[in-house]
Amino acid sequence: MRLAWPILIALLAAGCPYPNHRQDLRLRSLPEAPAARSIAITQTLGVPLEPGNRVELVQNGHIFDAMEEEIRAARSSIHIASYIWRPGIPSDRLIIALRERRAGVQCRVLVDPLGSVNFEIVAPVLTDAGCDVRLYRPMQGTVASLDAVRIRARMHRKLVIRDGEVALTGGFGIWRSWLGNGDAAETWRDTNVRMRGPVVRGAQLAFAGNWQESGGDFLPPESFPPLAPAGDAQACFVASTSHRFLSEASKMWALSIASAKRRLWIANSYFIPPEALSDMLIEKARQGVDVRVLVPGRHHDVKPVLTAQRASYARLLEAGVRIWEYEISMMHSKTLLADDALGIVGSTNMDPLALNHTEEGSVMVEDPALAKALEAAFEQDLTHSREIHWKGWKQRGLLQRLAEQLPSVIGDFL
Repeated sequence: MRLAWPILIALLAAGCPYPNHRQDLRLRSLPEAPAARSIAITQTLGVPLEPGNRVELVQNGHIFDAMEEEIRAARSSIHIASYIWRPGIPSDRLIIALRERRAGVQCRVLVDPLGSVNFEIVAPVLTDAGCDVRLYRPMQGTVASLDAVRIRARMHRKLVIRDGEVALTGGFGIWRSWLGNGDAAETWRDTNVRMRGPVVRGAQLAFAGNWQESGGDFLPPESFPPLAPAGDAQACFVASTSHRFLSEASKMWALSIASAKRRLWIANSYFIPPEALSDMLIEKARQGVDVRVLVPGRHHDVKPVLTAQRASYARLLEAGVRIWEYEISMMHSKTLLADDALGIVGSTNMDPLALNHTEEGSVMVEDPALAKALEAAFEQDLTHSREIHWKGWKQRGLLQRLAEQLPSVIGDFL
């Protein structure tokens, strides 16, 4: 150990740089050839884009129809992981379906107690329905008494997995905010997917990891059945967990941004990108890529996040990134569309919590059909949104600064 400092000083004197900072992951592009592209994705994320999948959008409140369908179709198991499960109509619907599921179907439910307010009302009812119910990292005492690390280190994944063959994921929570069609203030706008094929195994493995940490046993072998091809999509499930420097979530967003050559459309509910991702968006816009970002507007559910989100606008707008705010309800989607094939849908936001602390899960898909569906949904969302223009935003900032200085100017005058 006594040699460490002399060696470090010698290396620096010789021109050896410090170890890479996490923002040094600045992927520029992906190979065009399919085989090389797949290898590149595997190198970055550690999981390959596997062929043979079917991935379809499930929008807004239709997620509860899909969840109920899968519960009733289950033959061996139903696994549910959710950051938010609260009493109400969606919860009641699922409990009825779980009570009426086929005999012998094992039910495992995992929720995060921070997001699942009043879950103590729901838990005994689920237990009575024959479900094994567990809390992820239970919290003792009040939120105010917990340390910041414990509050941040939550499970934000949203998963419903049936028989290890079909999985649902996205931004949904089991609560009234996800009812409806995202077209009124009290009903949130959200995007989810239903997956079939080999990609489901990655979602099941993510559930298994969180389940074990919560005191659950190994999932039985039938939870991981052989998965036959179900469609033409290539896909992988990107499970991200807390990481001090560079999480899978950070790498997923960087990789997908780097892949864009013509179009990059992002919808993200908690959009506070770090400098590295902002720089990548700016570089793409300057290269002529059509970079659009859709974020929540006045109906944002966390006002300090809205303030931080808007603080990111100036650099992006000045460089040519186009930004819209969704005007009619809380926009809770976490999606990305790059060019005409690559799409991302899941729970992963582009904020410090998702990038550094929370358990997240998103599916990355190369499929023209899904890309077309994401394109149509994004364009429809823009009809309910207000574009933020650089000139107006710049003037707004100037007026704000003048307003802040006005009291002192008047004081000096008086």
